[in-house]
Formats: sequence, structure tokens, C-alpha cells
Amino acid sequence: MEFIAHVRSTKDGAGDPHWHLHSLEDHLREVGRRAGESAGKLQAGDWGRLSGLWHDLGKYSPAFQSMIQRESGYDPEAHIESGTRNHSTAGAIHAVEQLGPPGRILAYLIAGHHAGLPDWLGDQHAGAALSTRLRQKEYLDALPLSAIPADIIAPQPPDNSKIPGNRDGAHLWLRMLFSCLVDADFLDTEAFMTPDKSAVRGQGTTIAQLSASFDVHMTGFAGARPTVVNRIRADVLRQCRENAGLSPGLFSLTVPTGGGKTLASMAFALKHAGIHGKRRVIYAIPYTSIIEQTAGIFREIFGEAVIEHHSSLDPDRETAKSRLATENWDAPVVVTTNVQLFESLFAAKTSRCRKLHNLIDSVIVLDEAQTLPPGLLQPCLDVLNLLTKHYGVTVVLCTATQPALTEVASFGRELRGLDNVREIIVAPQTLFDALQRVKVEMPADFHARENWDAIAAKVGAGGTAALAIVNTRNDCRELWRRLSVQDGGAIHLSASMCGAHRAQVIADVSKRLEDGAPVRVVSTQLIEAGVDIDFPVVFRALAGLDSIAQAAGRCNREGRLESGRVVVFVPPKAAPAGQLRRAEQTTVSLMAGTALETLAPDSFACYFRHFYLSEPHWDKHDMHGLLVRNAGRMEIQFRTAAERFRYVDDADSQPILVWWDESESLIGKLARDGPERWLMRKLQRYSVNLKRRVVERLVVTGEVREVWPGIYAQNVDTLYHEHLGVVIDNNEPLVI
Repeated sequence: MEFIAHVRSTKDGAGDPHWHLHSLEDHLREVGRRAGESAGKLQAGDWGRLSGLWHDLGKYSPAFQSMIQRESGYDPEAHIESGTRNHSTAGAIHAVEQLGPPGRILAYLIAGHHAGLPDWLGDQHAGAALSTRLRQKEYLDALPLSAIPADIIAPQPPDNSKIPGNRDGAHLWLRMLFSCLVDADFLDTEAFMTPDKSAVRGQGTTIAQLSASFDVHMTGFAGARPTVVNRIRADVLRQCRENAGLSPGLFSLTVPTGGGKTLASMAFALKHAGIHGKRRVIYAIPYTSIIEQTAGIFREIFGEAVIEHHSSLDPDRETAKSRLATENWDAPVVVTTNVQLFESLFAAKTSRCRKLHNLIDSVIVLDEAQTLPPGLLQPCLDVLNLLTKHYGVTVVLCTATQPALTEVASFGRELRGLDNVREIIVAPQTLFDALQRVKVEMPADFHARENWDAIAAKVGAGGTAALAIVNTRNDCRELWRRLSVQDGGAIHLSASMCGAHRAQVIADVSKRLEDGAPVRVVSTQLIEAGVDIDFPVVFRALAGLDSIAQAAGRCNREGRLESGRVVVFVPPKAAPAGQLRRAEQTTVSLMAGTALETLAPDSFACYFRHFYLSEPHWDKHDMHGLLVRNAGRMEIQFRTAAERFRYVDDADSQPILVWWDESESLIGKLARDGPERWLMRKLQRYSVNLKRRVVERLVVTGEVREVWPGIYAQNVDTLYHEHLGVVIDNNEPLVI
């Protein structure tokens, strides 16, 4: 009997089906080869190979063979055997029976290679818990073991000495192995089922070629006007190139906003990768509002070697090759979000984990590193330490406001910091002094709150080109309404607007500034990080010191003025409870009555130490307990940890699709034909997050409708304002 892994059919000239059978033996051997090759980068090739050989052992069962022949149409009269589609449990049990306790490693991988890494103990996922599945011996008993080749069913056992001795890192090592298996399984199945798609894959561009393209691009700046800003940018670039030969590990790149850190960090990453044999550069950005700008810069230099992987990617800019590369990050330059990167590092799902083995021997640039969420700070720092210690990863913490991520101990609590972070710039303070382009005017009294009318008058008197940044969407709307009645009006920018709308507004503002036209903008903090925009004066609502510094980065950015003005005002209400309010309170406690310099690197280090100490939990979901505490016995709660680890806490939010540009016709297609990958990716640029209870009320009033199960969209013209985005009523707060 020939055992089948997959069945594919094509039509012959007469329109009759021609059947292609994927031998199960061939599939197991090829997945084992691919997984072993990838796991070799972990010094665990034998573990990877064995996971591939055993991952589909359950397909040898008569029940599965009958099912695949019948449902594929290859043999519609195939006997209906009793049993389920479950073909992963048998291999998991076999691994434990063959290898004893170390076999649990392979059991996790095999049991999860379709459904995702399981928990060891059951809770809400009791039926999927690995400890439960390993007792279901009937799946292994159903296999005709004598029909399976001996070198598949009983190969050479793996080297147990390669299992991490440090239990702290066992969960990541196991995820890396899981990634090797999942990617190998996908690639071999794809090669058989869709050979045309498989043929499109391939990197094609080397780090050396990228470096050459980068050098050519940078020669275009050689004749730039010799301003103070340009001289400093050239010096930052020089230091990044000169220090790229330092040994791999953890680095900080502390450069003032406007100092050219985007290109300089890429210069360091490419040269470092070339010297030390790194395979790719991964550029992680905190906000989708700026990721397209950064990706655009790199795409101008590197072309199709760059892939973007984030929620608001416009499919019109994807190629067949880049769509494939986002599945496993097999590309030389990946531009992604912190959400995608960190949630993948704690993921259980196959689609999220598949890319992880391609982090090995890479350079990861964390742009705006100060945005790491305080409540998840410990697991984030732990995983960065593991990547640099054990997986050949170099991490660059890139920001103007470098956070204090060293070890902290206070009142019985201890934060395990990053190990041996080296600064790329020789004297950051000197750099900040030389690039001082603004004067920050802090409030005389941090407790004297101003009303919106007074704030609007102050902004209106600030000149024809001014930017005001506030803490919430509601504040943005309040100030915009007051400024909109003044001469020239104002432009509103907030997350109440969909991504496509915001991008259009930012482009319009940039054009007005370039032309010297009057322009006043009221924005939430989404404009602060990375948006390349230059105002002579910026007004900032009281906030964290890092936010004030980021706001200052939108002022006199190119150094065209002798000095720009950054005016910090105290808004009518305190920042919302939680992280924003703690940041505001930390600024007040440090700056009130002190001579602390607002934009100095030492001030940020002091600020972040105090800010992190104000956070009640650095591991609020107990990742350590779920992933580390019982890892010595390989009893790990993978699935629960993945569900709890949310880099952005949006559990109370619900996206709705709004009418802007072409979106109304796209929403109509969704309602008629249902979700398709390209359509949903395109519609993401037209979504706005609201509180769930707000969406529920809008559905009742008919302003929003459910166009597909779980997908909601605008249903009346009045819901989306051409300037403000989603508008409900004055008494209904929006999501911050």
C-alpha cells in the first residue's frame, strides 16, 4: 500500500482529472531534512530532523488514509473508517515512548504543528492540553508500525546535551524548533500542492549587495548644504559605520530627533551584518502610523529586497514574492512593528511562530525603544537577552530618549535588565548639545490647569505655522473646534481617522510647510514618533518627559531657525488613568522646582528609572510562571501565555471600517463575497478602533452594521467627518 500525505489534481486536455500523490514517506523525509537544516543554526539539527520524521506519523492510520482519498476525490468509494482527522497525537506519544521525558520536547512540536503549541495542563483548553493528549494511546495503537520504514519510526536518537541547561530559555528554544518544523512542513507541502507559488520564493539579494546599494544612496548626501544639522548627521553616520565591527550583542544608539538615526542605524546594521555574517536586518517600529514612511525610505534604497509586515499594509504595494516572504520573514530587510515582533516571540499559533527561526543571526533595530510597555517590560527584556546570548542576534535600541533598561531593585522588587548594552555614539551629551535646536518652556506652575479657550488663544498667537499635541482624541477634538473658528482654521489629526485619511493629511501638512503656507495642526501623540515634519513652534500638553522630547523633534527639525519654541501647557484635566497619567506625574515630580535639563540624555535615564518604578507590575500576566517556573520538567503553558501576552492592550476595543476614498466599494464587496486575504489587508487602512460598548450602541442605532460575522462597518454618512474622522456625540468618550 502506498501511504499518501497529500493529493493534488490537474486537468488533462480532455478536462479529466490527473491525480498527483504526495508520498507520506517522501514528505516525512523532506520535512525532516528541511527542519534539521534550519535547526542546525540552533545546534539542534538532530532534534529538528526527528520532529519532521515524526510530525505526520498519524497519517499512516487506515482512518486517515481513507479520509484523504475520499475527500480529495481521488477515491470517492474509499472505505469510511472510524476515527478523526487528528494525525498529530500519534507522533507526540511515540516521541515520549521512544525518548522518555526529553520526548516531551518533540511532543509539543508534533502535537502543535497545525493547531499551535499547546499548554501542558488543561484549563479552558482542557481537550488540547498536551498532558491529556499523551494519554490517548489509541492514536498510536491505530498505526501499522510494521509498514513504516525503520529509519523513520526508530532513527538515531537526538543529542540530549543540546537541550538548554538554563530553564529560563527553554520556552524560546522550543519555539525556535517549532518554527523550524512548521516552516519546513509548509514549504514542502507548498512545493507539492502549489509548485508555481513555491518557485517564486528565494531571497536573491545578499547583505553585500544591500550595503553597496546603501553606499550609492548615501553618496547623494555628500553635497548637502553644510548646516549644523547636516554636519551632525554625517558624524552620526560615521560613528555608526566605524563601530559596526564591535562584537555582536546589545547596543544603544542615542541620537537626538532629527539627527538622522534611521539611516545611521541601517548603516550600522548592514556593516555589522557583513562583518559578522548576519543574515538579515529586521527594523521594528512601535506605530503603524510611521512604519510606511520608514519602509518607503528603505524601499527607495533597496527596492524589492524590503518587505513590510504589519496590519495596515496596502496590498497594492505587495508583490507575490513579498507576500510569501511575510509568512516566514525570508527576506534580507524586514520592516515590521513591535507588536508583530514581540507577540511572535511569545506566540503559540503556527502562523506567528513560523518566522522565528529566521531571527537567528539577524540584526534587530528597535526604533523608539522607550515605547516598550512597562507592564510587559520584564518578559520583553528577558527575551532580548536570550536572543543576543543564544541565537546570534544583535539588538540596537535606537531612540532620542534612551530608557533606563539596566537592573533595578527597589522595595523588594527586582527588574532583570539588559546585559552589557554598549552605546554606539561616543559622547551622546555632546551630540545633544550641538543639536540643540529648540528651547523648551515648561509651565511656571505644574498644577495650574488652563482651559481650552486659553490654550486655543495661546496656540493661535503662536504664528501661522504651529503644531499642538494633546493626550487624547477628545482633547484633540476640543482644541480643534476652538481653533477652527480662528483665521485660517486648523487641521485635526488623531486615531479617530483611519490610516489612509491620516496619511493623506500628513502629506498635505508637509506640502504646506514646504510651500510656506499657513498651517495649524492639532494632533494626538501619534505625530510624535518618526513623522518627518518641521514646525517653528510646537505646543505640548503636559506628559511624560519622553513625549515632550518627541514633540520637540517636530520643531525646527532641520535647524533652519536659530531656535524653535516648544511650549508645554497644563491641560484642563489630568491624563487618563494608567500609563499616561503615571508618565505625567513622573515628569512633574522630576521637573518641578529642579534644574534638570529637559532634553538631556541623563534626564531621560532619570525619568525612566522613576517611571518604571511607578509601574506596579513588570510582568503583569506572569509570563515567568507560565513559561519558566516548571520548564525544567517541560511543563509549559504555551497557549495561555500567548493569549495573555498582548503588546498593546486592546481587549476592550473593536475596529470598524469607515467610508473614506475607495473603502465604501470595498466594504460592499466584503458584504457580498466575504473576506479574502487581499481585501482584508486593503480594508485595514480604513479601520478605526472604538470601545466595544460604543460599537454595540452604534449597531443598535443603525449607524454601524455587521457586514460579515464579527466585522463591523459604517452605515450612515454622518458617522465619519471629513476633518475629525469618527464623530459620535460630545458626551460619548472615544478610545484614547
